[in-house]
Amino acid sequence: MTQQFAERATNVAPTGARNADLSDLVRILEDQSRRKLDVIAPACALRLCEGNVHVQGVESQITEDGVTDVDGIYRPTAVADEGIADKLRIPLAYLRRMRADNVTLLDENVNAWLRQEPDRRFMLRAFRAESGPGVPGEGVARALLSDSYKLMDNFDMLLAALDGVRQSGHPTRVTGCDLTDRRMHVRVESEAVAVQARALLRGYRSPFDGRSGDELPMISAGFVITNSEVGSGAYTITPRAVIQVCRNGLTMTRDVMRAVHLGGKQDEGVVSWSGQTQRKTLELITSKTADAVRTFLSREYVEAKVREMEAAAGTTLAEPTKTIEHITKTLNIATDAKDMILAHFVRGGQMTAGGVMQAVTSTAQTLTDADHAAALEALALPALTAAAQHG
Repeated sequence: MTQQFAERATNVAPTGARNADLSDLVRILEDQSRRKLDVIAPACALRLCEGNVHVQGVESQITEDGVTDVDGIYRPTAVADEGIADKLRIPLAYLRRMRADNVTLLDENVNAWLRQEPDRRFMLRAFRAESGPGVPGEGVARALLSDSYKLMDNFDMLLAALDGVRQSGHPTRVTGCDLTDRRMHVRVESEAVAVQARALLRGYRSPFDGRSGDELPMISAGFVITNSEVGSGAYTITPRAVIQVCRNGLTMTRDVMRAVHLGGKQDEGVVSWSGQTQRKTLELITSKTADAVRTFLSREYVEAKVREMEAAAGTTLAEPTKTIEHITKTLNIATDAKDMILAHFVRGGQMTAGGVMQAVTSTAQTLTDADHAAALEALALPALTAAAQHG
C-alpha cells in the first residue's frame, strides 16, 4: 500500500511484499481473495465525502457464504485516485493537490462530474472493511475501472502460470516475488539453462561483494510473471537473463507474452465470474505460459540474446559520466537513480557500455519500490544500446 494511506487503512488493507518467497506471496494473496469486493455501479451510486468513496444504493448479493453488503465507505489508494482522475478527466496533478490541500474542493469536483452522467457505469475494485468491536467500518477502494474490465486476479493467474511452467517440463525455481498496490511480480529462473558470457562479463566485479565476472561468466535463463488487478497492465511473461555473479536481472521486453484485461460489459452489482468463463481463461493462460517458457528457457534463445548484448557491450566509454547523464535523460530515469547508477558503474569496474547495463540492473536490485525496480530492469537493454551509440 502506498505510504500515503498505509497508516489510515492499516486495519483493512492487506500488506504487500518485496523480495518475498513464493509461500509468503501465496499467503498474502489468499488473504486478499477473502476480502475482495468487485462491483459494477452507476455514477449515481458513487460520491466522494471527505475524500472517501461512498457507495449507496447497490443491491447486496446473497451467496452460499452469506450476504455481501456493498454500500459503505472506502478509502481510495493512490491507484484509485488515478482511476478517478482518468475516468472523470480531471488532471491527476490537480486531483492530488486537492486531496493534499482542499478535500472539500476535491469532493465538489468529483461529485459534480459524477452527476453529469448519472447512468455511466464503473467497476469499483475494493477490499471489504473488517468487522468487529473497535474496527473502523471502512474498506479500501483499490481502483475505479471501466465496466468492461476483465477480472484476472493474481492468485488465479499465479496458479495457472505455475501449472504452465510445470507442463513445460523445465526445472525452475521462484527466486523472488513482489506485490504492490499496482502489480504482482514473480521471478523464475532455470540454472539448468545457463550459458557462458565471457566477453560480456570480462573485467566486471559485483558491486555487492566484489566477485569477478571472469571467474563466474555465466548467465541463467529466466522470466518474470506479472499481473495487475487494478488496470496497471496486462498479464505478461517476460524473458529475463540473470547474471550469476551478482544476481543482476535484465528483462527482454521486446519478446513479452501478454494477455490483456478486456472483456464484455457486465451487469450491475457484485461481480462474480462464472465457473466456465474462469476455467477457459485460466486454461488459456496455462497453455500460453507453457509455450512461452519453452521458448524463453531454450539454450538457443539465451545464446542469441547474449550475442546481441556482447555486440554492443564492449564499446569503451570515453567520458562515462557524460554518457550516463545522456542515457538517464534520454530514458527519463530519475535523478536519484542516476546517481546510484553512476556509483554502481564505478564499483563494477567495466568502463564500457556493458558496464552501464550492469549498473542499471544492479541499481534496480537495491530499490525498495518493486514497480520502479521492474521498470528500471526493463531499461537495461535500451541503456546498453544508447551507451554504445553515445560512446
